[in-house]
Amino acid sequence: MLTVLVVLPTAALFLRVLDDTSEQRNDTNLEKQGVEYLSALGGLITSLAESQSSALQGVFAEPAALTAAVARVQGVDERLGEDLETSERWSGLKEKIGRLPGVTGDSSTIYEAHVEVSDLALELYGAVRENSTLNRDAESDIWFLQEAVAVNMPEAVTRVSRMGDMANMVAGAKAKQRPPLLIQFGHEVLAVQEAASELTDNLQEAANDTTSGTLSGNLVSNLDRFRRGIEAANRGANFGGAPDVSAMVTAQSTLTTALNALSGVVLQEMNTLLDDRIDSLNYRRIEAWGLLGVAVALILVATWWTRTRAREARESLGDSGDSAREVSVRGDSTGPGSGGAYGGSPYDPVPNYGGAPNYGDSATRRERSGALR
Repeated sequence: MLTVLVVLPTAALFLRVLDDTSEQRNDTNLEKQGVEYLSALGGLITSLAESQSSALQGVFAEPAALTAAVARVQGVDERLGEDLETSERWSGLKEKIGRLPGVTGDSSTIYEAHVEVSDLALELYGAVRENSTLNRDAESDIWFLQEAVAVNMPEAVTRVSRMGDMANMVAGAKAKQRPPLLIQFGHEVLAVQEAASELTDNLQEAANDTTSGTLSGNLVSNLDRFRRGIEAANRGANFGGAPDVSAMVTAQSTLTTALNALSGVVLQEMNTLLDDRIDSLNYRRIEAWGLLGVAVALILVATWWTRTRAREARESLGDSGDSAREVSVRGDSTGPGSGGAYGGSPYDPVPNYGGAPNYGDSATRRERSGALR
């Protein structure tokens, strides 16, 4: 009974630890799937920006980069879409992308069609981020990194692309069309600055709180390049005046390159941190199994020792009882009635004093007899 009382709490504690580690492993694996999906979406958002610029310049054929990016996301969605619940959303986005080469009309119509598609792509980013639980990660460095790579970076790429294309549209617009385009252009410029500021803050927070020894060093050079691109974009935008189209094109290329490099670094760091977490959970699981084995072994040893001691005690008591009985028998053999001094058991009646031997010697008896005569 005592063994059962010890085993049950031990087993309950073990099962609780095992269940907790299993749940954390599942969540971490789901996050790793999210990172893999985000890696594919990075190429898609960049190629959509390229497609938008090409279409505004009169090239309506789908760029090869976009075709490759769509194929890559399709492959990832076929494997992970069910777990991340993205298949339906991706199917709608893919259909919209396939219709882009057939969009005709003026630059505003083409631009709006591409804006709709890129907005859907940003929504897909959000779905992957939420369904993979990356946005609920308890570790601060991973949380800031996922915020940067799944929110700030795609937003920055999209806004930079729109800013550059809007600058071209402003430069080629007629006088009556230019004022509303300038307003839109100014909105995109501010959106780029906001996205850049949020991206910088999140990456800085991640670098401050991370357990990775390589994150800070890998971010520095790429983040500096991104900041230089933002400064060049602000100069080319010439906010309040006519934008410098050539400067904007150069800044857009610099920013896109820097963002792609940053995205690769951040995703790799996230993957490494999640791998380290899985290794730690595996160690905890092995440790739990080991502790359970030790506990069971100790219980078995304690049970064997207790039973052994109990058996020895019973045998000792048995030996003591036999000795007592032997002593009793020997004591009885020397009492009165056993041929001893009193001729029987110690509980036999006391002998008759008149018949006791040696009651006076023979000479005295003779003298008493002669006197009487």
